[in-house]
Parts: sequence; C-alpha cells; structure tokens
Amino acid sequence: MENLVIERTEATPEIHFDYLTGVLALRGESYPENAADFYTPVFKWLRSFLASNHLNEIVANIEILYFNSSSSKVLMNLFDLLDVVSTQGKRVSVNWIYDVENESALEYGEEFKEDIKFIEFNLVKK
Repeated sequence: MENLVIERTEATPEIHFDYLTGVLALRGESYPENAADFYTPVFKWLRSFLASNHLNEIVANIEILYFNSSSSKVLMNLFDLLDVVSTQGKRVSVNWIYDVENESALEYGEEFKEDIKFIEFNLVKK
C-alpha cells in the first residue's frame, strides 16, 4: 500500500499518511468548495489502511489554521472513525496543534476533545 500524499492548496490542507508508521498529518487551511468530495479519497485510503490491520498505533497530527463548517464536519467524522478504531484494540492519539495566539483554534480543539470518548486527544501549543 502506498502512502497517501495530497499537496496543500490555498483552500485545502497538506495531507500525508505514512503507511509504515501509521502517522497522519494534516496541515494548512481547509475550506474546499466541496469538502465531501475533497476528503472522500482520504477516508477511502484510511479505511483501506485500517483494514490492513498491520499496526497497533495510529497518530494524527492535525494543524489546521482555519476551516469552514463542512470541513469541521469532516474532521468530526475522522475523529469518530478513529474513536471506533480505538475500541477495536488500536492505540489512537490525536495531536491538535494550535498557535497560542489563535484562541479559536484552541477552542475548536477543546470542542472536538469533548466529543471524543476513547482516543487520546492532546492539545499541543505551537
């Protein structure tokens, strides 16, 4: 299985998922015209990765500077999927990386953290 690499654009984040290490990185801004279309290949890749079941640990490093409401829903769907995976014996941690000067980013991270039940969700100052 190949790594998933999607280059950053003005409206979409850089996405890199390393198959061998189980590290997912999302960096940048996320306000694509159609978030569902943009993120469909990401979820398809992730589901395939999870089906391969070769790692016991997944780490997601998320540094989204700005996102719209449809991207917020996608992020919550991602966290929900990872939450389910965590109940199936995998160790899953999310590092929500935020700039200390961006109070909104911290608040969003705190809101996401409240909705997560099983994964380790860390708020990480940049």
